[in-house]
Amino acid sequence: MSSQDVSQRGSLNTDNKLETPPNGIDCRDPFQVFLDETEMPYNLPSIRKWIAVVVISSAALCVTCASSMAGFTEEGVAREFHVSKEVAILSISVFIGGLGLGPLIVGPLSEVYGRNAVYRISYALFFALNFPVAFAPDIGAMRFLVSKSVMALTHLLAVYLIFRFITGFCGSAFLSVAGGSVSDLFTDKNVSTPMALYTISPFIGPVVGPLLSGFINQNLDWRWTYYVLIMWIFVELLALFTLVPETYVPLLLTKKSRRLRRTTGDARYWCPMEREQKNLVTAIVISCYRPFELLLFDRMAFLLDLWSSMVLGILYLTFQAFPIIFMDVHGFNTQMTGMSFLGIGLGMLLAISTQPYWNSMYKRVSLQNNGKVPPETRLVMGQIGGVLVPFGLFWLAFTTYKGVPWIIPIIASIPFGSGIYFVFTSTFTYLVTAYRPIAASAMASNSAMRSCLAAAFPLFAGQMYHRLGTVGATALLAGLMTILAPLPFVFRRIGARLRQKSRFAQH
Repeated sequence: MSSQDVSQRGSLNTDNKLETPPNGIDCRDPFQVFLDETEMPYNLPSIRKWIAVVVISSAALCVTCASSMAGFTEEGVAREFHVSKEVAILSISVFIGGLGLGPLIVGPLSEVYGRNAVYRISYALFFALNFPVAFAPDIGAMRFLVSKSVMALTHLLAVYLIFRFITGFCGSAFLSVAGGSVSDLFTDKNVSTPMALYTISPFIGPVVGPLLSGFINQNLDWRWTYYVLIMWIFVELLALFTLVPETYVPLLLTKKSRRLRRTTGDARYWCPMEREQKNLVTAIVISCYRPFELLLFDRMAFLLDLWSSMVLGILYLTFQAFPIIFMDVHGFNTQMTGMSFLGIGLGMLLAISTQPYWNSMYKRVSLQNNGKVPPETRLVMGQIGGVLVPFGLFWLAFTTYKGVPWIIPIIASIPFGSGIYFVFTSTFTYLVTAYRPIAASAMASNSAMRSCLAAAFPLFAGQMYHRLGTVGATALLAGLMTILAPLPFVFRRIGARLRQKSRFAQH
């Protein structure tokens, strides 16, 4: 398709879709700038698109991995700062808090400055601000990073925790913006597989974190956890600057418009983004309050967010539970305990291997519904996840006795890991399709609640497991997920009726 063809069919909106003029008439200004078909991000060479997806996905994995890598640093942090282990656990919680708050601010920025500017600046800050985390015990090193007045007033532990929060905030760009880059690079027909790769990365990251951290903290000082993380971030940062192209079409149009004005000397060339009067402050305010408005006034969104948030909260709770189960009961060392998370990771990988089946099912349903997939169809995957999560937890609960071989509870965590993938994929795709007019706010509401529960659960995990025991505590979690398991079944049946009554959902 040539640029002439594009101009005859309409202009491009912010979702890379063609906006057709009324009655098919070409009503554009002759100086309005359009992208040629060859300039569209989805027409980049396949190898370049896949490299970009891999870099973006690995950067997202690195961010979420950073949240859980702190799990095995607790003893070192507690000893270094002379605080209790419970206080040291705050390192995980404050980082997740930053991850939850960041998308509310970072999301609107990408609509003004493009995706790459947000990626590069936020990841550069993520890299730089991990140095105060790594060197927090070293006052000499800290004087290069924060002012003397701040150092005089701030306890070193507070500095450590503050910078953990800020790094979480900076890294959150890859949880709020990266999905848009993947959808920019591929057409609707081909986006499923690359999107599945990106989707699994943020959730397998928390599983990879303890695996790496276990090896490091078994053999080296706790600060090496952050030294290794900084090295990883640096490699990702180089890849982001060199291998990931800008994909936000309105910004590409703006750049082309400026280039044409410069090369032709004609100031009449323009594009829609240049004439839009976007108020960034207003956009951020809307981004901050609309997700909570959705949670308050839409029961279906609230319950689905609660369901998926409970799952993530339990995943982060395992960072405290698995050391109790495998260290105290089975005598594992730190390195071996980190490897016990392989069961959850394997479960996630097994679940993602079923993606071709789901793609074919959605295609079949689409053919039966005039090219549309009803949002409730996305909950079929959630029905399976809703069963697998409590099943895996019950199995894990009743195999944590000392007389049971250590491999059995690890195997029991496999269906739990698969259930996590099914629950999140189902919830995300349902929210985006059912609440399409406010999809960004729907995802932000889910992110906010997920972060709250994921930040809170590790704080009481240790006390709960010591008071209730490994069997009682894990069975309690399984029971809670059993209560929530019917949600995807109920909403698949009555979701369409609830959407008709909702002022937020797409009818």
